Amino acid sequence: MLHHVGIEVAPADLDRSVRFWELLGFERRKRPPTLSEFTWLERGGTQIHLLPTESPAVPRQGHVAVVAPDFDVAYAALDGAGFKIERRGEHWGAPRAKAIAPGGHVVELMAAPPEPAE
Repeated sequence: MLHHVGIEVAPADLDRSVRFWELLGFERRKRPPTLSEFTWLERGGTQIHLLPTESPAVPRQGHVAVVAPDFDVAYAALDGAGFKIERRGEHWGAPRAKAIAPGGHVVELMAAPPEPAE
C-alpha cells in the first residue's frame, strides 16, 4: 500500500491546493507537531502531504494518479472550481482525465484501477 505522497507547493498556492484535493474526497488530517509546516490530507488511508516551498519542484512527466469514487462528479467538481482538467483516452475500459493542480502538478484522475496482476 502506498501511504503518502509529498508534493511541494508554493505557500501562495497552499489554500487552493487544499481545495483541489478536497474536491477529490481528501480531508485535512492532524499531523505530528514535529511537522507543523506541512498540511496533511487523507482519503481511505492514503495521504497527500503538501510541503510549502518557495521554489517548488514540479516534475515534467511525473504525476500522481488517484481513483475517483465517482469519476463524473469529481471531474465536474474540479472543472466547476476552475481547475484545468481534460478527458484522456480510456485505459482498462475506464474513463480517465488529466488535471493540473495549483503550481502545475499533473494529477491523473481514474474512474477505476486496472485489475491486479496475477
